[in-house]
Amino acid sequence: MNGRGEQATEPTARSLERIRAQLHECAEGRGGEISTRQRAARLAEAYLRLDDSGRKAVLRMIALEFGPDPAQVQAAHSAYQAAVNTPAQWDAEAQLRAAMRSRRLRILTQFNAIPQGVKFLVDLRADLLRFVVDDPQLKPLDRELEARLSAWFDVGFLELQRITWASPAALLERLVQYEAVHEIRSWDDLKNRLDSDRRCYAFFHPRMPLEPLIFVQVALLEELADDVQRLLDIEAPLTDASKATTAIFYSISATQAGLRGVSFGNFLLKRVVDDLQRDFPRLKTFATLSPLPGLMRWAQRNPQELAQVFSASDWKRLAAAGVDGPESPQLAALLEGTSEGAGTCLSAPQLTPALREPLLRLAARYLMHASRDDKPVDAVARFHLGNGARIERLNWLADTSTRGLTQSWGIMVNYLYDPDRIESNLEAFAAGGRIDASTTVKRQAKR
Repeated sequence: MNGRGEQATEPTARSLERIRAQLHECAEGRGGEISTRQRAARLAEAYLRLDDSGRKAVLRMIALEFGPDPAQVQAAHSAYQAAVNTPAQWDAEAQLRAAMRSRRLRILTQFNAIPQGVKFLVDLRADLLRFVVDDPQLKPLDRELEARLSAWFDVGFLELQRITWASPAALLERLVQYEAVHEIRSWDDLKNRLDSDRRCYAFFHPRMPLEPLIFVQVALLEELADDVQRLLDIEAPLTDASKATTAIFYSISATQAGLRGVSFGNFLLKRVVDDLQRDFPRLKTFATLSPLPGLMRWAQRNPQELAQVFSASDWKRLAAAGVDGPESPQLAALLEGTSEGAGTCLSAPQLTPALREPLLRLAARYLMHASRDDKPVDAVARFHLGNGARIERLNWLADTSTRGLTQSWGIMVNYLYDPDRIESNLEAFAAGGRIDASTTVKRQAKR
């Protein structure tokens, strides 16, 4: 199926030649504005009808056949070198810049003129990101398109909107579709997340008015949240939002795969905090209740870490619960990566309290020490710590859903956004990867 739900077709040599000819027309800028728009629309329709093999062939065409002309670049560069420190230098520089301008950009920019053109380019880059994994020759096109999308989706062009139960049905359906952290299971579930003690905000691009780019769900409470089940309970009574002192960001979902690398999540949180403080002056604490999506995988790759978090007193408590050592079947089940394996261990009355502190220590070590390229290996941690947050608290069995158990044994983390420390935390993290954490978390992470 293609992006519009129609049956995708395999490309033929003739259809690809027709597309190649249209691409040359785009690159040469033939005709006026109307013909340019019509040609781009025909190209977009032809692309969307193709299956993956056809789309990849078209993207390879654009990447390999429409780059800068090496001969023109060389000639312009030689002319520039000869003109340095002469009155002709600036004209030569402009000519060099023009020679290096890729015809690929000329093609991509023309899609902007058609209805849904921006969304088409975002989806086209999503295709690119899938294909470039096995085809590095597509990288130049991906870099150019990412740079262009970064300019088009600059935060200055984006609109922050609050989403409510009265928002258009098409938009509410997209929230259900795009929710990436805690699945929305029903319309009652969605309505609960949009009730008077909740807020949902999203960034939109003017050319994609019903497509949220990223959205955040907020719960207004009187204390730091430690259990996502309670937050998502549709039977729970409403709280009085006017008495709230704490805003909990419990779900942040980026929706467009084609905008990977285009950063605006940090601006979303800052704008949301400003909006909440205006509406609820009593709010003093801004924090998250976040998953640890890579904890289980990290522990599976580093089984020695799991063994090291158990103290002598932990082993005594575990022995009393029937666990006779590091090679016990119960501990092996913890690393199975299944909800059955983890759930069985964590539901045993004697075993659960014995596992609590060791696994919290493991989670703390994961957040504080597990790194790649001097950044946390955990994607959610990279996002929040990179925006100046502090690791405030780890919460035991905070998410007992299948996803929560298989990702992190149900452990969740509160990242705290302290206005007095955000800037210093952000700079320290960017400069040297320094992680700010509460005293409790630092103590749990000690080796």
